[in-house]
Amino acid sequence: MRIKRTIEAIPGGMVIVPLALGALIATFAPGAGGFFGSFTGALFTGALPILAVFYVCMGATIPFETLPQVAGKGGVLLAAKVVMGVAVALVLGHFLGTDPVKTGLFAGLSVLAVVVAINDTNGGLYMALMGKYGTPQEMGAYSVMSLESGPFITMMTLGGVLAFPWQTLLGAILPLMVGIVLGNLDRDMRAFLGKAAPALIPFFAFAIGSSLNLTMLWKAGLLGLALGVFVLVVSSCVMFLADRVSGGKGVAGLAAAATAGNAAAVPALVAAANPAYAAAAPAATVLVAASVVVTMLSVPMITAWHAKRIGTEKSLHGRA
Repeated sequence: MRIKRTIEAIPGGMVIVPLALGALIATFAPGAGGFFGSFTGALFTGALPILAVFYVCMGATIPFETLPQVAGKGGVLLAAKVVMGVAVALVLGHFLGTDPVKTGLFAGLSVLAVVVAINDTNGGLYMALMGKYGTPQEMGAYSVMSLESGPFITMMTLGGVLAFPWQTLLGAILPLMVGIVLGNLDRDMRAFLGKAAPALIPFFAFAIGSSLNLTMLWKAGLLGLALGVFVLVVSSCVMFLADRVSGGKGVAGLAAAATAGNAAAVPALVAAANPAYAAAAPAATVLVAASVVVTMLSVPMITAWHAKRIGTEKSLHGRA
C-alpha cells in the first residue's frame, strides 16, 4: 500500500489529513482520548510536548550565522499581526466601543472578537506548514512570533496590559535555543536531530486537530463563518505582503494567517482583566472559535497551493 504517497498527493496532506482526522474524532467522538487514556489519550492532547521536541530538532539545523534572519523574519511577521490588530481596534472601536452589537445581522460582533481572531497566530499549524514548505529560519521565526500567543498582545492592543512575564518569553524560545546550541557544537547532533523533525509533523497536526470541534461553526452561525472568512482574507493578504517585504516567498506569511486554537479562551481572560469587555466576551468566544475552524481548515490548503506553485514543497526526506 502506498499510504504516504497517497497522503502527499493531497496538497499539504501530511498536515491536512492528520489534522482533519483529529477534528473529526473531536467532533463525533469527543471523549475518545479520555476513554482510552494512557499513550492514546496523550496523543490527543500532546501538541505542546511534541512541538517542544520539534523545536529542539529544528533548532539543531539553524547555523549561528543565520540567527539575524530568524529574528528579522519573526519580527516582521509579529509586527504585521500587531499592526492588523491595532488597526481593527481603532476602526471598530470608534464605532462600537467595548460593547458588542446588540441587534440585527451583526448581533454579538465586537471589537474584542475581531482583534482576538486576528492577533493570535496558530503556532502549531505554522510550524507544521513550515516543516513541509519552509526553511529552518522561517520555522525558527515563530520563537519571536510566539510573543502573540495568549492574551498578552490582545490586552496591549486593547489597552489592558503593559508588560510580558519574562518566564513566558524565555520558555517560548528555550527549546529552539537548546537545539541551535547542540547543532552548532556538534554536526552529528545536527544530522541526528534534523532528520527526526519532519516525522513529528503529522503527530502534532493530529493533536492540534483533536482540539478542533467542528460544531462551533454551527453554533456561531453565518456571523462566525463571515468572521473566519474575513480573518482569512485580511490576514492572508497582509501576512503575505509582510513576508515578501522581508525577503520571503510568501509561504511563511500565509502559514501564519490562521487563528490559534487557544484564542477562543482569550476573550474571557481579557474580560477578567478589564471588566469593560465583560458583555462582549461570551459571544466573542463562540465567534473566535468559528474563526479557528475556518482558518485552520483553509490556511493549509492555501499555503500548499502557493508552495506548489512556486516550487518549495518538500517531501519527508528533503526537497521534492
